[in-house]
Amino acid sequence: MDLLLILTYTAICVVIFKVFRIPLTKWTVPTAVLGGIVLIGTLIFLMNYNHPYSEVSRSYFVSTPIVPAVSGQVIEVPVSGNVILNKGDVLFRIDPTPFENRVKSLKAQLVSARADLYRASELAKRNLGNRRDVDVFNARVDDLQAQLNIAQFDLDNTVVRAPSRGYVTQVVLRPGVYAVKMPLRPAMVFVPQEDYVYVAWMRQNSQLRLSTGDEAEIAFDGLPGKVFKAKVKMVLPVIAEGQVQPSGNLVAYTGSPPAGRVPVLLEVTDPEFEQYRDLMPGGAYGQAALYTEHFHHVAVMRKILLRMAAWMNYIFPFH
Repeated sequence: MDLLLILTYTAICVVIFKVFRIPLTKWTVPTAVLGGIVLIGTLIFLMNYNHPYSEVSRSYFVSTPIVPAVSGQVIEVPVSGNVILNKGDVLFRIDPTPFENRVKSLKAQLVSARADLYRASELAKRNLGNRRDVDVFNARVDDLQAQLNIAQFDLDNTVVRAPSRGYVTQVVLRPGVYAVKMPLRPAMVFVPQEDYVYVAWMRQNSQLRLSTGDEAEIAFDGLPGKVFKAKVKMVLPVIAEGQVQPSGNLVAYTGSPPAGRVPVLLEVTDPEFEQYRDLMPGGAYGQAALYTEHFHHVAVMRKILLRMAAWMNYIFPFH
C-alpha cells in the first residue's frame, strides 16, 4: 500500500511537470523528490500509527475431527461431502458384530448371576445359607451390569453421528477401512455451521491505537473491487509466538523468532456483504484497515488506498 502512495505521488508529479511545462533541472527534480519524501513520509507515519493497515487478513472456521469411540471395520458411509446435515445424522457405521456378541454374553451372565443371587438370598432368609454369599453375588450382579452398560455404550457408538448441524468435507472414508479410536487418525473432518471469524493480523507498532468498536474495512482477494464496512470486535490479548506450555525444558533464547502480529477480530457489518457471504470460503484471504478517532481526516487517504488495492485484485499472476 505504501508503494501505491509513492506511485500516485509520482504520477501527480509527472502530470504537473507536463501540464505546467516545468523544466527538469537540478532544482525542480530534487525539490519534487524532497517534497515527496516529506509528504509521503508524514502521511505514512500518520496512517500507520492512527489508521493501521494489515495486508494479512483471513477468515477462519472451526473444524471438528471425527474420531470414533470404538475401533472396527467400516461397513457403511451414507454421508456425502459438503451436504448440510442435522445433529444426529449418520456419518458412518462400524461392524457391530463383535459388540453385539459382547452384549449378548454379558446379558446371559447377568441372568445367571441374578438367579444365583436370588437363590442365595432365599437360603439366607431361611438361615440355610451364608450372608456373605449374598454380598458376593450382589457385587457380581453390579459388576456385570456395569460391564453391560459399557458394552451397550460401545455398541451404540458403532454408529457415528454428526455432532451438530454442519457438513463433512472431503469424504475419503470407504467401507472396508479399519477406523480406530485414536485422535491422531480422525476418520472425517466435520465443519459446524457457524459464522466465520475474520481476523486482521496487525503489526505490534499499531497496538496502542487498537480499540474495541473502532471502525474498520476489509477487502477480500476473491472479490476484486469490493470493500466492506466492519468494526473491531476484539483485540486478542496474547500472541502465539510467546506461548509456553508445561514441559521438562526451560525457556531459553534460541535465536530471533518472528515478532508476531496482534490478532484483531473483525465483525463485518456491511449489509452488502450478505449477498457475497456464500462466495467466500473459510480461509479466504484479504486486507483490512482500521480507523481510529485520532487524525480522522487522514483516514480518507487510507480508504482510498484500500480501494486501490481492492481494484488491483483484478490483476493476478498466471501460474
